[in-house]
Amino acid sequence: MDVFDILDRLVAFPSVAGKPNGDIAGWIEAYLAEHGTQAALLRGPEGDRSNLFATIGPANVPGYILSGHMDVVPASEPRWSSSPFALRKEGERLYGRGTTDMKGFLAAVLATVPLLAKMHLARPIHLAFSYDEEVGCRGVPHLIARLPGLCAKPLGVIVGEPSGMRAVRGHKGKAAARVIINGRSGHSSRPDLGLNAIHAMADALSAAVTEAEQLTHGPFDPAFEPPYSSLQAGVVTGGHQVNIIPDTCKLDLEARAIPGVDPASLLAPVRARAEALAAHGFRIEWAPLSAYPAMSLPPDAPLAGLLHALTGEAPLAAVSYGTEAGLYQAAGFDAIICGPGDIDRAHKPDEYILTSELATCQRLIEALGARCAA
Repeated sequence: MDVFDILDRLVAFPSVAGKPNGDIAGWIEAYLAEHGTQAALLRGPEGDRSNLFATIGPANVPGYILSGHMDVVPASEPRWSSSPFALRKEGERLYGRGTTDMKGFLAAVLATVPLLAKMHLARPIHLAFSYDEEVGCRGVPHLIARLPGLCAKPLGVIVGEPSGMRAVRGHKGKAAARVIINGRSGHSSRPDLGLNAIHAMADALSAAVTEAEQLTHGPFDPAFEPPYSSLQAGVVTGGHQVNIIPDTCKLDLEARAIPGVDPASLLAPVRARAEALAAHGFRIEWAPLSAYPAMSLPPDAPLAGLLHALTGEAPLAAVSYGTEAGLYQAAGFDAIICGPGDIDRAHKPDEYILTSELATCQRLIEALGARCAA
C-alpha cells in the first residue's frame, strides 16, 4: 500500500473524538503486523478507546517518537462537496475529514514503516497514536504514563500536527471549563418568587470580560500573536421562553496561556465570582472541560537542531493553536511540532491535503530513519 491507499483507508474510518476507536486502531495494528512491527493497543479508562504504540528498532535505546492522533472532529457541516469520509482526489488535493488534521501525517508515517523496518535502526523510531485529542487531549496522558515501561526515555517527540512541514518550537496552553448556575423557575410576572439564573450569570460574564481585558496588559511573550494570554466566553445558553424565569444558565469559557502561565489559573476569578452566588441561593456547578500546558522548546535544543537539519529551515518560534506537545514536554520529553498540511484547512468543509505535502513528510521521516541507522 502506498501513502494514498493508506490515507484512503484512514479517512474511511469515521473516528470522531469521543467515540469508540477500535476499528481504526485495530486496522493500524494489523497493518503494522503485516510489516513485522508489533503494536500495543493501550486501552484508556473509557474502555472503548485505545492509544497505539509501536517501536521500530531497539526499544531499550533512546530514540524518537512520531506522535499523532487518530480522532477527528465531526463532519456535520452542510457545505461538503462530497462524502467527508471518502477520500476524493482532485488534482493535487486530497479531500476528506482528517486529511490535514491529522490522518495525512499518520498515512505518511505508516507508508514509511516498510522502509524503516529494513534500515536496521541503531536508534528506534516509535509511533505514538492517541485518541480524543480533539476534545481536550484526553487520550495521550494515558499513553505518556505508560512510556517508561515501553521504551527508553526518548531523545525527542515530533508531533505531526499541520505546520506546512515547518518545525515549530512553541504554542500556548489552554484550559476550558463550564459553569452552570441553577436558580428557581417561576412566572415572569413574579420575579420576587424566582431566582433568575441568566441574570446571575451576568456576574460570571462580567468577571470573564474584566479578566480578558487585564490579560492584554501582560505578561507578554513576543513569539505569539497576540503576545499575551487570553480568555473568552464562548457559549452561553439558558432559559425556555420570555415569560418564564430561567432556572438554569450555562457558560463555556476558555483561557489560552503563554508559556510560564498556568491556563487553569486564568479561569479562577470567574469561578470565584460564580461560586459567590451561592450566598444568594443559587447552586453552582463548575466542570473542567479540557486542559493542556504550553510548549516552549529552546532554540538551541538538540531536537530543534535536528528538525532544522531535516527540513532545511530554522524552526518557527510559536503558533497560535495547541497540541499534545505540551503534555509531552510537561512529562519531561523534548517536543516539537512538524507535520504536513495547513491548520487553516482543518475543521472546515472540504478539508484537504496536498500530495506534495505527503511526499515531503515521507522524505523527512526517511531522513530521520537514515540518521537513526547511522
